[in-house]
Amino acid sequence: MTAPTLDALDALESEAIHIFREVAGEFDRPVILFSGGKDSTVLVHLAVKAFAPAPVPFPLLHVDTGHNFPEVIAFRDELVARLGLRLVVAHVQDWIDDGRLTERPDGTRNPLQTVPLLDTIAEHRFDAVFGGGRRDEERARAKERIISLRDAFGRWDPRSQRPELWNLYNGRHAPGEHVRVFPISNWTELDVWRYIRRERIALPSIYFSHRRAVFRRDGMWLAEGPWGGPRGTEALEERTVRYRTVGDGSCTGAVESTASTVDEIIAEVTASRLTERGATRADDRLSEAAMEDRKREGYF
Repeated sequence: MTAPTLDALDALESEAIHIFREVAGEFDRPVILFSGGKDSTVLVHLAVKAFAPAPVPFPLLHVDTGHNFPEVIAFRDELVARLGLRLVVAHVQDWIDDGRLTERPDGTRNPLQTVPLLDTIAEHRFDAVFGGGRRDEERARAKERIISLRDAFGRWDPRSQRPELWNLYNGRHAPGEHVRVFPISNWTELDVWRYIRRERIALPSIYFSHRRAVFRRDGMWLAEGPWGGPRGTEALEERTVRYRTVGDGSCTGAVESTASTVDEIIAEVTASRLTERGATRADDRLSEAAMEDRKREGYF
């Protein structure tokens, strides 16, 4: 008899669970970066499956810009309470208040997350930081290893990354260094949504079609909020939209969509020619190498 073969989602899930267990066995103080978005929510779901019936043995870390969508913060708090997880929150506003950071002229706080992230990693002595990055999202993320070394200053150097052959992962690091771990590196956006459908994973409501007041800037529909609103000739319009990715409200654009169910979103993503970051993230448009520059400084 031949052994049964796994379908694509089973194989991706098995790889991710294997990575969680490998890191839990090798590192002392792992943590899961959690934004409330679909990828980090899938990470939490995978971690729960990896260690069930025991609790997840490490906390979640959210770097809160203060410019998050209210629906996402409510979802984060509900998920943490429902699963009995530990949550560490680094508030960017605290770093602004004590002078370690200053507001940017454009009002976006997404690039300001790096310093609070690195300070919190150092404070809690986290040595392995799980993230929901995927290689299909953006060119700099396509260069990532599943276990990605960061130096003592939290910086990423693509030339110092180790080969990963036959699913063998090298987590060795010097004192002061840490690694970032990406269990869903090999997933695509479509894989994520198909897995969400199969596992019936709850998500923030903003991922589904709804009416929202938005304005047009640089080809994207942005929402007004504490981060600001329309400027000059920009005008608010009521549109039927949804969000493909979750981030700082000042730089995360909505897409016009009537997709109100997971099946409808899967059909929409299947037909799309742009990744979610390429279509909706203004912070990735600051320069051709915007993401890579931020990663070199210690960004997610």
